[in-house]
Amino acid sequence: MRAARLHGVGDLRVATEPAPDDLPDRSRVRVSAVGLCGSDLHWFSEGAIGDAVLDRPMVLGHELAGVVLTGPLAGATVGIDPAIPCGRCPTCGRGDEHLCQRMDFAGHGGVDGGLQEELIWPTRLLYRLPDGYDGAQGALLEPLGVAVHSLDLSHLRAGAEAGVVGCGPIGLLLIQLAVASGARVTAVEPLPHRRDAAVRAGAAEAVDPAGVPDARSLDGCDVVFEVSGADDGLARAGALVRPGGRIVLVGIPDGDRTSFQASQLRRKGVTLACVRRMTASAYARGIRLAGSGVVDLSWLTTHRFGLDRAAQAFEVATSREGLKVVVDVS
Repeated sequence: MRAARLHGVGDLRVATEPAPDDLPDRSRVRVSAVGLCGSDLHWFSEGAIGDAVLDRPMVLGHELAGVVLTGPLAGATVGIDPAIPCGRCPTCGRGDEHLCQRMDFAGHGGVDGGLQEELIWPTRLLYRLPDGYDGAQGALLEPLGVAVHSLDLSHLRAGAEAGVVGCGPIGLLLIQLAVASGARVTAVEPLPHRRDAAVRAGAAEAVDPAGVPDARSLDGCDVVFEVSGADDGLARAGALVRPGGRIVLVGIPDGDRTSFQASQLRRKGVTLACVRRMTASAYARGIRLAGSGVVDLSWLTTHRFGLDRAAQAFEVATSREGLKVVVDVS
């Protein structure tokens, strides 16, 4: 089989490798499509994400869809939850499997991800989709699950004011979810084509970061989602949020550091919630939301590349010239 393996910063090589061995309670999946996420771009451009450092050639990719080849779901089109919690630690025992510190995760650390033609994955983490479901939309179900979990953490009330700082794919999904809850959304994004996308997703207004102080309605937003990971992202969110409001930190910053002006958030009495992946129920609810049309995934993929052009896909995703970049693996 073919696989795209990261050997070092910017060094992604496609080669033929042996197919992975079968394992108990796992199914063999023919990977159809992989979406490139911001965390994948950290690996590609930095050789690390947070305190995890590339120490061996690794297959990236955790936004996955495919067709099951073996096991009880053989023949089914599936979305794939990329996180495998240990199931034994106190965190898992409390029901917080998405916070498991011993988690295996596709395309992270010692676990190869989806940029390979076949993947062996726990059967219980495969979610049946309609036959023939578009691979690109199937790959978007993972970021949609993250967006659903982020909305859960926001405690957003019906009819509230919401802000979204950073209008990449997860930001655009959060706009759709917030609008579906009846919120009025102000989007903040430096790139004009992504501001246009934010309005298409349902934002009432989409402004350049320099316009944030003028974008506040009433006394600010009840909830602001910081999705950019930019150095000034929290400052923008802090300017937009109302006193007593909540900021949900979704974006992953470069260099594993983020900062903010303490007095800005302290004097407003702001609550800061941090997103770690998603719960299993968030993934399942995301599938239902997409299936019912509440969230429209059909227009978010702007670039598609074959596996042999995976390195080019990463370059395009890094340039942020479109929205979602997808690699069609098979």
